[in-house]
Amino acid sequence: MTDYPNTVTEASSHKWKTYPANAVEISYKGRWDDDHTSWWSVPGLKFGFTGKEVGITFGPQTSNGVLVAYRINGEDWQFSNITTNATHLLVSPITEGVDLTSPISPSTFELRVTNWAYGVQVKSVHVAAGATLIKLKDYNRRIEVIGDSLSSGMYGTYEGLSSYAYGLAAGLGDTEYAVTAYPGICLTDQECWGNPRGQTYQWYHTSDTGGRATNIYGTNPPLWDFSKHPAADIVVINLGTNDNNTANNVTNEDYYNSYVELVEGVHNVWPKAHIIISALWNGFGKEGNTYVQGPAFVTEIWDVYKHFNSPSYLSSPHNCPPRNPLKWWLPPCKPGRPNEPFVHYFNTTGILQHNDIGPLWHPTDVGYIKVASHLMQYINLKFGWELRATGPEVFHDTLYWNDQDSY
Repeated sequence: MTDYPNTVTEASSHKWKTYPANAVEISYKGRWDDDHTSWWSVPGLKFGFTGKEVGITFGPQTSNGVLVAYRINGEDWQFSNITTNATHLLVSPITEGVDLTSPISPSTFELRVTNWAYGVQVKSVHVAAGATLIKLKDYNRRIEVIGDSLSSGMYGTYEGLSSYAYGLAAGLGDTEYAVTAYPGICLTDQECWGNPRGQTYQWYHTSDTGGRATNIYGTNPPLWDFSKHPAADIVVINLGTNDNNTANNVTNEDYYNSYVELVEGVHNVWPKAHIIISALWNGFGKEGNTYVQGPAFVTEIWDVYKHFNSPSYLSSPHNCPPRNPLKWWLPPCKPGRPNEPFVHYFNTTGILQHNDIGPLWHPTDVGYIKVASHLMQYINLKFGWELRATGPEVFHDTLYWNDQDSY
């Protein structure tokens, strides 16, 4: 167990300039509710600042002890466990790099919550007396990953910050991202492993399916207002591992229909977004004297891809059907024929091998990195996105090597 630095401080002992949580200078990344409480995987915040101090006061909805990662500029990630209803001094005059003013200017501060089930509530942000927060311009490309435990980084060293979803987005560089993923959730809208709803319902909501959300919102979580947030350019969907488990009794037909429903919903919200549907890796098993990868919904996922790329679908006017009152959470339908194919298939076969899966059926850190790297190249080749993360670390604690040059 790592003993991270204790950053708790008494706010009254500092001469700070204080900004409220809703200050326009603060950019929230991922999904946060109106009380500035974070949800889903790797939500964060970012802003520019002057001076040599940054403190944050966290509110009562903060999960006590939740681990956050934070950094200034292009420096390495630092980590701290956050205390409920406490103020944390995260940048001080002794912080490495705080005296350096180029090439990144103004100085930037970024924070990410590492765990999907825990979160923080921001009450206020503090800088040194006479210093200011600065609103940073968003990057001009944006990606969203919709998934389950495989996308949220379950059993990775830094969980969400070790996930392939984070590694993909941060590895592309200069990209805004959100990871709406939660362990155990199904694509199909039903109870799976304690999650009361599936992604065909939950993706349209601000909060995830965890116990925090139930305690705060019960069975009526707030809808996510897509109109108040920029559209994603690329959406990656990796769902079905939980649907495929026999304990959840999802039929192949229900899975296929749910996948079509979710893709249609994403396309309706973001009609210009390219949607990548990922083949599943369903673990590996011994077969004779070797290992083989287990299949999961191979035909169904491919059929979803074929459906949205068929001439009949692409030529259809797509008039809006009558609104289903049983699915009141869906945004209003936007009729119209797609201008071009928008659903793409990412084949994961051959990316992972059996020793890339840990004892609890999820990728190792190396496994997550491999998936992220292949997805980055897929997006680079298919959509022409340059790889812009050209220096600062993406994954933390992956610096290991052999320095013996003779034996």
